[in-house]
Amino acid sequence: MVKNYYDITLAMAGICQSAHLVQQLAHQGQCDNDSLKVSLQSLLDLNPPSTLAVYGNNEANLRFGLETLLAVLNTSSREGLSAELTRYTLSLMVLERKLSGNRQALDTLSQRIAQLDRQLAHYDLESDTLMSAMASIYVDVISPLGPRIQVTGSPSVLQNSQVQSKVRATLLAGMRSAVLWRQVGGGRLQLMFSRNRLVNEAKRILANMSPAL
Repeated sequence: MVKNYYDITLAMAGICQSAHLVQQLAHQGQCDNDSLKVSLQSLLDLNPPSTLAVYGNNEANLRFGLETLLAVLNTSSREGLSAELTRYTLSLMVLERKLSGNRQALDTLSQRIAQLDRQLAHYDLESDTLMSAMASIYVDVISPLGPRIQVTGSPSVLQNSQVQSKVRATLLAGMRSAVLWRQVGGGRLQLMFSRNRLVNEAKRILANMSPAL
C-alpha cells in the first residue's frame, strides 16, 4: 500500500506539538497558547472528514508541531531538552499501541470524550473545569495502560495542580494525534527507515505556509 506521507506527517506533527507543549508546561508552567488550543480542540472531532480537519483545516495550526518534528528527527542527542522531546513523542506512540489493543479502554475513551462535548456548552475549552475533565480522562483511561510517561521539569512548577491538569490534558491530545497517526498509516518503522520522507514532507508543508507574523 502506498503511504500518504502528507497525512502521516500532519498526524506526527500533532504528536510532536503535544510533546513540546508538555515540555514547556513542565519547565515554565506556561506554553504556546495558540498551539495548545489547536491540540485540545483536536480531541473533540472523532469523525473528521480529513486529517487536516482535526487541526482546524489549517496547516499553520501545526507550525509549532512541524518545527518540533524536524527537531526530533534531526537530533541524535541522548540528553537535554531534545532527548526529552523524543522520549515524550515515542512514549505517546507506545501508549497508543496499548490503547488500540484494548477494546474496553477505547470504548470508555469515546464515551468520556463525548461528555466533554456536553460540558463545552457551559465552559470554555481552556477553562479549569475542562482541563480538569480532560486530565481525569488521561488518568483514568490512558495511564493504567502503562508504561507511564515520566514528565520532567521544574519541581516547583510540576507541584502546581493547574499545571498538572494542563500537562495531562495535553498528553491526552497527544494520544489523539497518535491514534490518528496509526489510522492514516503511521508506524514505528518509518521513524527508522523513512525519516528523510517525513523530514522532506514537513519542510515542504512549512515552506508553503505564509510567514509567521
